[in-house]
Amino acid sequence: MQYGICNLSIVPVRMEPNEHSEMTSQLLYGEHFKVLECRKYWSRIRVAFDKFEGWIANNQYLLIEEAQYSQLQGNPIALSGDLVEVIYDQNNNLLPVPLGSQISAADFLQGFYDGSIRKGKHKKEKIIESALMYLNSPFLWGGKTPFGIDSSGFTQMVYKLNGHSLKRTAAEQSQQGEALSFIEESDPGDLAFFDDDEGQIVHVGLIMHDHHIIHSYGKVRIDRIDHTGIFNTDTRTHTHKLRVIKRVI
Repeated sequence: MQYGICNLSIVPVRMEPNEHSEMTSQLLYGEHFKVLECRKYWSRIRVAFDKFEGWIANNQYLLIEEAQYSQLQGNPIALSGDLVEVIYDQNNNLLPVPLGSQISAADFLQGFYDGSIRKGKHKKEKIIESALMYLNSPFLWGGKTPFGIDSSGFTQMVYKLNGHSLKRTAAEQSQQGEALSFIEESDPGDLAFFDDDEGQIVHVGLIMHDHHIIHSYGKVRIDRIDHTGIFNTDTRTHTHKLRVIKRVI
C-alpha cells in the first residue's frame, strides 16, 4: 500500500483515469489519502477524511510513508478559515489555498501559514454562519471551494469547518443522522435531501430559520423550502422535490 498528500491548492478527482473524465470531487491542500492503484500517469486513491475514491494525476501529489500517513491521521485537523489565503514555502513562494484547506499539514509540507484557522468542534449555531461564507459561489459538479462547489461538497465543507464529518455525496450523506418527520421539527443546520423522478437522492441543502434553505444550485443561494420541496425565489417555481430531513448534529 502506498500513501499520498495533496501539496497543491486544488486537485481534481476523476471518475476514470484520464483528463477528460468527469470530475467527481476535489482534493484541497493538505488532504492525505491511500493510493489503491498506481498506473503510469494516474492513481486511484481513497481519501482519509471521507473514504471517497477516485483517480488523480500522478504529477499532482506527493508520495509519503505509511508512518507519515498515520501521523497525519492522528493529528487534529486545522482548516483555513478565509475564502482564500496563501501558504509560503521555504523560498518565500506563494501558494493560494481556498477555504477549508487542511493547513494542519503545512508544517509537514514545509509551508508557513498565518491566516485564520478553524479547528475543533463548533456549536450547531455556527453552521449557517459558515454556510454564508460560500454564498454566491458558482455551482461546479465535484467542486469543494468558494470558486466552484456542488450541493454535497457545500454541506460537507460547511460541516467540516465546524468539526463534523459528512460523507462526500448527497446519497451517502442521506444515510447519516436521524430522520425528522416535519420541517417544523428542524433546526438551522439540519440537512434536507431531495430526489429525482427515479427516487435517487440527488441534492442536499442546509435548513435555515423561517422555512428557508441555503444550497448550491446554479450558485450557492437562499430559497424557500416547504413540504413539497425548494421554491426558487427568482423563478417562482419548485425546483427540487423534498425526500427527507436529517439531523446529524
